[in-house]
Amino acid sequence: MRPELVKIGQITSPHGVHGEVRVFPLTDFPERFKTLRRALVGPDARPMGVRFKGIQKNVIILKLEGVDDRNQAERLRQQYIQVPVSELHPLPEGSYYVFDLIGLDVVDPEGKPLGRLVDVDKSSPVHDLYVIETAPGKRAMVPAVGAFVKAIDLLKGQVVIQPIPGLLDEE
Repeated sequence: MRPELVKIGQITSPHGVHGEVRVFPLTDFPERFKTLRRALVGPDARPMGVRFKGIQKNVIILKLEGVDDRNQAERLRQQYIQVPVSELHPLPEGSYYVFDLIGLDVVDPEGKPLGRLVDVDKSSPVHDLYVIETAPGKRAMVPAVGAFVKAIDLLKGQVVIQPIPGLLDEE
């Protein structure tokens, strides 16, 4: 099920003394912050005006409307910056948003059920790992590469993987 809002960044800390914040991007399109004018901030999804101030290493510097000093910026630490799902960037064919994959049934090429995709681990520097719940309390990780992932069919709600011995036997 598609969410109504999508997190595109997380505020990590204040930047300077005039209310700017450092934002760690949670999007594959960090350039979107350069043109972002409004966003929803925090657990209450408060609408706020946004002004792009720059990039430092791997963080985005933003000025949020109504945040005018370091103390106000500090109170936003760890809060998320979100946008409506309607504002997401279109993806190239064969690419998917994580929320589109979560909950899909995982089957082998013959259609035999193997489990359910419950998470996508993005911590690998090489490729994503699909976290498959193969039985209650038992999970395995499948590299999200063509050698294993043969098809993704959102209409059928399925991910087809080609398992090899030992692939789904992990905890």
